[in-house]
Amino acid sequence: MGDVAEGAGPADAGEAGDAVDAITAQWAAERPELDTLAMAVYGRVYRIARVMGDRMEAEYQRYGIGRGEFDVLGTLRRAGAPHTLSPRELSATLMLTTGGMTGRLDKLERAGLLVRSPDPHDRRGLRVTLTDRGAEVVDQALVAGLAVQRDALAALAPEEGLQLAALLRRLLAASAGV
Repeated sequence: MGDVAEGAGPADAGEAGDAVDAITAQWAAERPELDTLAMAVYGRVYRIARVMGDRMEAEYQRYGIGRGEFDVLGTLRRAGAPHTLSPRELSATLMLTTGGMTGRLDKLERAGLLVRSPDPHDRRGLRVTLTDRGAEVVDQALVAGLAVQRDALAALAPEEGLQLAALLRRLLAASAGV
């Protein structure tokens, strides 16, 4: 039956209700036979992602980049020395179309954060390489972004953060497999 608050509501957690609780309570009143636990979980995941995405965007703007540009620079940085990938490798990693990738690469190249050069092993290919300035910007933005995330995560005890990460890993795997 529609035990909406079971295991998900503020009474169980000893906390004040939030907007998601209000929404699930409204559905419980209109459709009491429905179990809205999934709505409570995914509604909060979505809202957290949106709020934190906006906060990360604001933080990255301090370094002259947005989340999309951070993703490109971060992917090159994580690739290890010489911090070079093909546009196709970048597109696949970031799940972007080649057109979307080209726009980001153009902007980052104009800013001096990366360079494109011919691929020495493929006459038709290009290589994208992080510049020293690009590495500096992404490293600074990474540290600042992690601070924003840590501040938000401070609402949980360290062991709760680890548990949440493990639960979300399982949930992501189950959701992606659908």
